[in-house]
Amino acid sequence: MSTDDQSIGERLEELYGDMADVHMQPLWTQTADLMPRTPKSAAVPWLWRWSTMRAIAERAGELVAVGRGGERRAIALANPGLSGKPYVSNTLWGAVQYLGPHESAPNHRHSPSAIRFVLEGDGVWTTVNGDACDMHPGDLVLTPSWSWHDHNNNTDQPMIWFDGLDLPAVIALDAVFFDPEPPSDIQQLEGAHNKSTRVYGGRGLLPLDDVVTTPGQSPLWVYPWADTDAALTNLLAERGGPMVSMRFVDPTTGRSAMQTIGCEMHRIVPGGPAIPVRRTGSAIYVVYRGTGHSIIDGQRFDWAPGDMFVVPSWAAAEHQANEPSDLFAVTDRPVLEALGLYQEERLTAPQEVTSRFAG
Repeated sequence: MSTDDQSIGERLEELYGDMADVHMQPLWTQTADLMPRTPKSAAVPWLWRWSTMRAIAERAGELVAVGRGGERRAIALANPGLSGKPYVSNTLWGAVQYLGPHESAPNHRHSPSAIRFVLEGDGVWTTVNGDACDMHPGDLVLTPSWSWHDHNNNTDQPMIWFDGLDLPAVIALDAVFFDPEPPSDIQQLEGAHNKSTRVYGGRGLLPLDDVVTTPGQSPLWVYPWADTDAALTNLLAERGGPMVSMRFVDPTTGRSAMQTIGCEMHRIVPGGPAIPVRRTGSAIYVVYRGTGHSIIDGQRFDWAPGDMFVVPSWAAAEHQANEPSDLFAVTDRPVLEALGLYQEERLTAPQEVTSRFAG
């Protein structure tokens, strides 16, 4: 190395040191990390087994009380690629929530939005801003940002559901608010149960004089499984397999039911794999019924009812069923679409499996 080269090297080291002293960093040494050619998510494909999750949730039900302080008996899914954070992906939080017999989870509200997808149990309701929304297996229940909500089980059996929140995204935006002082632990009900479904649940029909009081939030808070099942059955009959997909929407606008969380249902039938697709943004899948497998970036994940798995951003994913199967999913797609960042690519052939997830 010449004297001039040594001099430049020494001067660069001095420059970098001066930058560090005033909390600055050079872009030219980090371009590959900050601007890769395609998205490089720290989250990894992973699957959580229902048999394991349910047993843990039941044990938590015996040992952990719900109420002020603990608030909820929710057990978060922690992606092993995210350094111990209780997130499924960088933008999505997912959990199993267990509400025991004759328990109530107290009223609260927060700026992160949340959805509930019911897996087991019946006769429970979530009250959203005074409207008691009955919960049955396969139902989707919304608790939009800053809406009061509590959960109530007056039966002799537990209820278990999947929680999906945009919590990591809201944390990253420094926009988390939590209200610690509700008017009451359990809300006073405003009339009979399921007001939102009675008013907004008709397919293709809305009140003529309707005025949406909270723009951007769906006024329909519960999407019954019977309606979802019928819609999937009709779509499959019309288009054929191996997979049809539907999204849950705000009936007043046709846009995503939640501004920051996409909610989807996929029906897969035997007959070969669905076309592999990679998308910006991550997705959490919950197997409602059926068996099959998914290949995510070359890794095979065999699934059964209640299992949950994650597809990270830009990971190629394809699904194949052994029997008619229904998979619920939450995604961050509405955020990416709103920001003009959503992209997808359909691959021309099934993926080659490079490793197998043993479960």
